[in-house]
Amino acid sequence: MSDIFEALPGLEIKVGSIAKGLASLWEDAASAGKPTPDLEDSRATQINLVLHLGLNTTTEDAKIQFVAASQFAMRYPSRVVVLCPLHKDDAQVAMRAKVYGECTIGKSKHDKRCCEFVILSYPRSQRQYLEAEVSICISSDLPLYYWPHRFAANASLADYRYLLTKAKRILIDSATSPREALAYPWPRPEAVRDLAYARLLHVRQAIGQFLSRYSPVTLTTDLQSVSVEYGSNLSAEANALLSWAKERIIECGSLDDVNFIVNQRPNSPESFLSLRFNYKTLESFLWTADLLSGQCHFEADYKNTKTSLDAAAKLLKAQDSLSEAMFF
Repeated sequence: MSDIFEALPGLEIKVGSIAKGLASLWEDAASAGKPTPDLEDSRATQINLVLHLGLNTTTEDAKIQFVAASQFAMRYPSRVVVLCPLHKDDAQVAMRAKVYGECTIGKSKHDKRCCEFVILSYPRSQRQYLEAEVSICISSDLPLYYWPHRFAANASLADYRYLLTKAKRILIDSATSPREALAYPWPRPEAVRDLAYARLLHVRQAIGQFLSRYSPVTLTTDLQSVSVEYGSNLSAEANALLSWAKERIIECGSLDDVNFIVNQRPNSPESFLSLRFNYKTLESFLWTADLLSGQCHFEADYKNTKTSLDAAAKLLKAQDSLSEAMFF
């Protein structure tokens, strides 16, 4: 991942001089007339975020995740630590560090948002020192959130016990994580959140609002199956949607003899997603969407009353998915 380390922005410094490097970074920004944290509030950050780039991460992918973290940090001022493991394990290769900072001004000069990045590149031979270095980089009095991205195996991720146990939330994207990552016995499974599920916020809200006009008894009586179909690009979101629908059906008091099915729909657009309730009677419910265009359609027939509705539903942006998964 030396290419990733080189590709990400920042000023390279000695690993032992990260605090001084960040201070110098803001001093240089101030001398150039750029926005900087106020002197009396130099630690204006609200949270710590550790973005851990797995070995399956490409350089372009790393840039995308870095931008998402940066956009998130401008809304929630953050100290972001980006970890870049190297593919080759060379005992002669030392850990490397970069620092990067950015501030923006909102509607007034008092509305200032600042973020700080520390980027660490390390070979596996330096793995034993990594978590100690992370603990130095973060603000110890602020909550820690851990975002591992594109790890090759669950067991590899489980090695980072300090981060997994200290983090308030662990952000897993089932679209890019190893298989069964969400079901893996993490040290604190209650802290794990799926970014694919978070991306569906508007979808879940739209479907929930539409179905709220019907009573739980109406929705569950003679319910035979709940099925989700998806285009090739939305496998993780389809499974997350089915999981959500199953939880809601259980809350309505019905689960016996109900089948829950998820399938890829042949010859459909990559961004296609649908949810269908199938009944033993003539009742029916169907929601379909193209999440690229943001258009969705509802069809329902309960008690011989048919309803058809067009609406909007889109996936959350990456930075919005992060905040949804972290705080809600």
